[in-house]
Amino acid sequence: MKRAYQHVFQDGEVIFEEGDEGVDLYIVQSGQVEIIRSGSAGDRVVAKLAAGDFFGEMSVVLGEARTARAVAIGRTELLQLDGETLESMCIERPEIAIRMIQRLAIRLIGAERRLAAFGLDELVGPLVRYLSNQAGGDPNAELHLTTSLRALASGSNLTLEETHQALNQLMDKKLIRLNGDELVAPDPGALSVALSRFAEAR
Repeated sequence: MKRAYQHVFQDGEVIFEEGDEGVDLYIVQSGQVEIIRSGSAGDRVVAKLAAGDFFGEMSVVLGEARTARAVAIGRTELLQLDGETLESMCIERPEIAIRMIQRLAIRLIGAERRLAAFGLDELVGPLVRYLSNQAGGDPNAELHLTTSLRALASGSNLTLEETHQALNQLMDKKLIRLNGDELVAPDPGALSVALSRFAEAR
């Protein structure tokens, strides 16, 4: 299996770019991989992966474009699996699917802990889910939305008071700001991803 699917990347070599078609999942065998997202404030490293970690799974499972760039740090060996091969492996060896689910659950728990550290309550979830949908479903996309409190409340299925509280929490943490009648999320980044996953999970 390693001979068939193993690929070697040199230091600084790009594994995939943001916006690329997501057809393969990668498992780190040795070396390191940085996951980098671009935003209005420039590029930012959002994760550093080592041996045993996997990445690119969401694009494979959902059939969506890559939302970040992956770059090798030092000489890096990866297993590259397409969706069909991954599905066959999970059917033949269910423990592989179980391990993947465990890893994804750990990531979700980490996202919720980051939320708790920011002191955000559950009112934020429905609002962020709605805002994410307005951005085209991409939690990493910079958001500029001309709206009203009533429209936000209706879209989030919250009362006006609840929506106002949730907006205040997000503005207090500088996750969004008001620019006249426009609601702006200038640099969503990893926290926005965590918020969106939290909203979906709830």
